[in-house]
Formats: sequence, C-alpha cells, structure tokens
Amino acid sequence: MSGVRVMVVDDHPMWREGVARDLTEAGYHVVASCGQGRQAVRVVAATVPDVVVLDLQLPDISGVEVIRGLRAARPEVRVLMLSASGEQQDVLDAVKAGATGYLLKSAALAEFLEAVRRTAAGEPVFTPGLAGLVLGEYRRLAAVGQPRSTGRGSPPPRLTERETEVLRLVAKGMSYKQIAERLGLSHRTVQNHVQHTLNKLQLHNRVELTRYAIERGLDD
Repeated sequence: MSGVRVMVVDDHPMWREGVARDLTEAGYHVVASCGQGRQAVRVVAATVPDVVVLDLQLPDISGVEVIRGLRAARPEVRVLMLSASGEQQDVLDAVKAGATGYLLKSAALAEFLEAVRRTAAGEPVFTPGLAGLVLGEYRRLAAVGQPRSTGRGSPPPRLTERETEVLRLVAKGMSYKQIAERLGLSHRTVQNHVQHTLNKLQLHNRVELTRYAIERGLDD
C-alpha cells in the first residue's frame, strides 16, 4: 500500500502504537498518531492523511465531533471508525457525520488491514451485520424524512446507463469486487465509474452516494 497516508487517533497509547506499527509493517505511511480529538483536527491539514483510523470514545471531544472537524479541515479525507462499541446509534451517528466505514476492535488484523485498504479506495466498510443496519436507516430516512425527487427544481445530472447500473448495485451495499463480478468489469473500471458519478453529483464518498441512490429509489 505504498503511498497511502494514515493517521491513527486513539487515547490508549499501547493500542494506538500497536495499530500504527501494524499499519507500517503492512506498507502504509503513518503520518500522525494522536491521543485526543482536537489534536487530530489541528494537524490533519498539515499531515494530509488519506485515511484516519479513529476511535469513537476520546477524552476531550466525541468521535463524531472529530469526524466533522476532520471533514471541515480536509473534505477529501476518509475516516474509518475503529471502536469497541457496536451500538446502533453510535454506528449511525458516525456514518451520518461522514465516516466511510465502521469496524469493531474485535476484528482480526487481516480484516482491519483490508478495511483500511478499502477505505483508502473509497469503499464503505463495516463489521458484518452493521452494513445492513446503515442501509436500513438510509431507506427509512428516504421513506420518511426525505421524499424522492418529484422532478421539481434543478434536474439531477445525467448519468450514463453504465453509471446508473453501477449506482443501483452500490445502493444494494455491494463492494467494488462484487459489482465487477456481477457486471463482468474490472475492479478499476468500477472504481472509475463510481468516481465519475461522485464528480457529477458533487458527492464526496460512497456513503453519500449510497444515500443519494436510496433516496431516488435506485435500490429497488
């Protein structure tokens, strides 16, 4: 994973140092290691990480506040929550704030490293069982709080047939690999379609793209 820059934020020094060491040994470039949320927000612009591995519970401010601060300082940063909490509200709050993925600390090392790789590629990553929770909440919000477009106002940007096809599969929670296998495309081609769609819709990541698709009924 040469070139992928990672910041680690956790208030337990031994855990933080262990995660940083595992990332370094796996070929990632650990650009910062922080024990407090405000410190992470202060240094993110200067250290320019691609991915921030963030604990939910910090001594000064909450992980949700940190996500908002990180995204405000560096909108393109991708945040992978690494938390001991699998509570539904904690997961949903983190994703709504802008987290790309959410992994429990009980995950195996190989699962964690794969999650960082996928997060760097822009894929939402969740501990098994949590992805369905997030998709279910997006569907609930789309049905209750955010009606689908009725055609009024500015029309949405036009997507190609292939981009729309990929978007439907994103809304179903499929990974790039699964989409590539379903459509007979390369992993890179799927990534390119997703990136073009993000650019057209002025969205930042696949989490936002999934919500956009569900709000428009593309997950049916």
